Amino acid sequence: MTVADVRAFNRFYTGVIGVLDRSYLSSPYSLTEVRVLFELAAGPCEVPDLRTALSLDAGYLSRILTAFERDGLVTRTASTRDARRQVVAPTPRGESVFAELNARSDAEVGALLERVPPADRAELVASMRKIERVLTDTPRSYLLRPLRPGDLGWVVNRHGVRYAEECGFDQTFEAMVARIAGEYVEHHLPDREAAWIAEVDGEPAGSIFCVRVDDRTAKLRMLLVEPAARGLGIGARLVDECVRFARRAGYERMVLWTVAGLAASRHLYEKVGFTIEKSDPKRLFGRDVEAQTWSLDL
Repeated sequence: MTVADVRAFNRFYTGVIGVLDRSYLSSPYSLTEVRVLFELAAGPCEVPDLRTALSLDAGYLSRILTAFERDGLVTRTASTRDARRQVVAPTPRGESVFAELNARSDAEVGALLERVPPADRAELVASMRKIERVLTDTPRSYLLRPLRPGDLGWVVNRHGVRYAEECGFDQTFEAMVARIAGEYVEHHLPDREAAWIAEVDGEPAGSIFCVRVDDRTAKLRMLLVEPAARGLGIGARLVDECVRFARRAGYERMVLWTVAGLAASRHLYEKVGFTIEKSDPKRLFGRDVEAQTWSLDL
């Protein structure tokens, strides 16, 4: 990403939303003036607070408010806390103008979204949220949800990519994950099996599955957290959710299979009480590995 890329996007998007038009939303007002009205729609506001919220020059804001007052859109009165400060409030006419502009804005955005295929709308909104978060240093958050159509393909793909890059595994590992995913769907027992996807900024960033081994034993499978989402506590939350489900489903024991050397995963398993039950050297996925079976009494 370069300065030129950002500037090119800015030019594109300002054109899309009509910022460069002489009037905004087919009104007599500029974008800045409409933004002031939008801010005032929340209620009376002291001028210094309004200036700070919008990052406007004091003289520029004063000229806007003077024009609004002349048009009967706002009133300015002395603050009861400090007579040196002015409080701006919308008049009934100002509220009516705002309501009309707000409706026009909703209609324009609605028309814009109508041109976007439904399948792409969630990705579009997620990308907007990510831009906002990155540029404002907003703390990242995540959510866990059940599987949706398309998630199994994502799980197989990301396991294949991640383990190839981080462990040097070949495509036989990806093929194994694909078989596990397929078996989960084909033999799924809703009361005794479940899977979760972790989302960050509206995009899948992690996964975990709880599957039945027998009436007493559940198995934790396909735990994954994308590198960009690590450090948010997603892995621990996924493991905790999986173990809680197994307990609620009535299992007495939970097992998992992994390979030695995955320090982050090992820490998560040990934290909830898993211990190594068996460890064997094997040739798997194009590498010599130490295959491990872990277990937890529920």
